[in-house]
Order: sequence, then C-alpha cells, then structure tokens
Amino acid sequence: MPNVYRVPNVPLAYEYLPGQGPVVVFCPGYGSDMQGTKALALEELCRSTERAMLRFDYAGHGQSGGRFTEGTIGSWMADAAHMIGEIVPDQDILLVGSSMGGWLALLLARTLGVRVKGLLLIAPAPDFTERLIRPQLTAAQLDALAQNGVIHQPSDYGEPQALSRVLLDDGKAHLLLDDEIPITCPVHILHGMNDADVPWKMSLTLVEKLASSAVRLTYVKDGDHRLSRPEDLRLLESTLIALLGQNGA
Repeated sequence: MPNVYRVPNVPLAYEYLPGQGPVVVFCPGYGSDMQGTKALALEELCRSTERAMLRFDYAGHGQSGGRFTEGTIGSWMADAAHMIGEIVPDQDILLVGSSMGGWLALLLARTLGVRVKGLLLIAPAPDFTERLIRPQLTAAQLDALAQNGVIHQPSDYGEPQALSRVLLDDGKAHLLLDDEIPITCPVHILHGMNDADVPWKMSLTLVEKLASSAVRLTYVKDGDHRLSRPEDLRLLESTLIALLGQNGA
C-alpha cells in the first residue's frame, strides 16, 4: 500500500483507483479507516463504472503512522487536504464523508470551493466535539482530561475509545453550525433515525445552515449510525450515482 508524508516520519496510507472524474474521495469517521464496509462498497461501485476514487487513512488511523490521541479535527482535515493535493492535485472531486468524515468533508468543501462538485454525507457529525461529546462529560471526566490529556470511553464498536483534550480544544476552531455554511454545490445526506451516536435532527440543522439550494436529505427510519446493512449500502450506491449524474457525469 503506497504512502505519502504530510509531516516527517508520519506515513499516510492510501489507495487510488484511476478512472473518470470527478474523483470520489472518501473521508472516514472518527477511529475508522479506509477499509470500512461503506468505503469498500463505493470502491467496488467506482471500479465497475470506471470511476476514479481515493481512499486514505488519517494519521493515527488504520495503516497510517502517527498517534491517534495526538490527532485533531484540524490535523485530520490537513491530512485529507494533503492527500487530495498530492494524489489528485488538478482534478475535480466529489467528497463522501461518514460521521466525523462528514464534518471534515464540509470543511474541505468550504476551502476547496469550485473543485468540489458534490457532497455525500452519511450521518454527518459537524461540531460533534462541542454539541455531542462535551455536554455528556462528567465533572470527573473533565478533571481527568485536564490532568491526563486523555480518557477512554466505552464503545459499541469494540475496545474503549480514546478521547483527548487536544481534540476537544481544537474542535472549537472548526465549528460550522453557528453560522451559514458557504457551500453551494449539490449535497445529499443520509441519516438513520435509530442513530445512537449522532441524533438525526442534527442533519436538519445542517440542511438549514447550508447555503446550497441543491440539498437532499434522506432518512432511514430503522437505520443505525453505521448504515452498513446491504439495503443501506444499496441506498448509498444509488445516492452516489444520482449525485454524480446531477453533475453531468
């Protein structure tokens, strides 16, 4: 698996599938990686339709180097921007973001402007550090964060997940939902209404804040946060095809 370097001695792993543009760029979620079910399903779709796709792991995730607890919203967004700049520097892109990857995709779209031809967001979690995590922390957890810099919380997806003070502090510099979000490209959002991690009403707030008038929001009434069941993946694939078609691809 090839690597590029954003900072010395920290290799960032990626997979690039050549094909027609715009390039589908997948941004994984918090603690996830480019080998996830949704990323691989979209890669197979892109392969079968001769579409270009870029998958990658942020620092501290998957097969990339670096420490997870040193990563922040800003540094992981910089990883994603660096990947795009190194692997597909001159090509139009379509960003797909899952959970935290949805927040990063929104930040990237705001920065990259007209190069971004569309956004496909899966249970997007913009501002989750302030809106979802911080309000749930107990006084004891806040004290532990202040003293140790890291705490570990139970996870429904495996081992307890690390949460760092630097992640929470940095998140404040990248908040989106308090103001209009100056993104005008087409945006499609998928969200399960049984999502135990990111409330489905958060996507309604996001729709209201987006400047784009070409926004579609699809709720899956019995869907969870992952939206990785076969029927969810079929919806994801058809949504990507529709979004690509909306751009004349």
